[in-house]
Amino acid sequence: MYKFPYYTEQDDEKVVAFIKDNSFAMVTGKGDKYPVATQIPLHVRLVEGKIFLEGHMMRKTDHHLAFEKNSNVLVLFTGPHCFISANWYTDPSIGSTWNYMTVHAKGKINFVDEAATVQMVKVLSDNYVGTKTTASFDNLSKDYIAHMVKAIVGFSIEVESIDNVFKLSQNRDEASQKNIIEQLKKRGDENSAKIAEEMEHRLN
Repeated sequence: MYKFPYYTEQDDEKVVAFIKDNSFAMVTGKGDKYPVATQIPLHVRLVEGKIFLEGHMMRKTDHHLAFEKNSNVLVLFTGPHCFISANWYTDPSIGSTWNYMTVHAKGKINFVDEAATVQMVKVLSDNYVGTKTTASFDNLSKDYIAHMVKAIVGFSIEVESIDNVFKLSQNRDEASQKNIIEQLKKRGDENSAKIAEEMEHRLN
């Protein structure tokens, strides 16, 4: 990670809020020859100060088989990112860069039984679909759930260490930061708008 103290968010609550807001994450680990990875939605659960990441994946994939052999995993949560032109600095002789927000969580993955897998699917479904719609989990037939659960496996990752980079031009002077915010707002794309919003919030 591109680590400098001024790029590191010190507020743990903001880091947890970030991973909840960007919970479609990449789970990576060691494979037999190459690293393996899968991108999946995760449920973030806090228990007595500990962070647990819960979800499910397809059985017998390269990543499932690799995680069974080696339970040490790295989970990448990525947020908004955008190019920052040096033309926006008070001193444009400094190199251009990229602003972004990311969190890396390391821990051990533990697979669960079918009953727990069903419960994890329900939690994710209730969160994203809702509990009072036609497509709600509780409206699915038991036969359908029993069939589908054979193809997936639930898991829980207890986070053992967590690190972050919220690179938002903190090393630039205030005039440069304000101009960066103004230029990003002019772009009109979602990533630039979110980075501008986060930078503006930190200046105020």
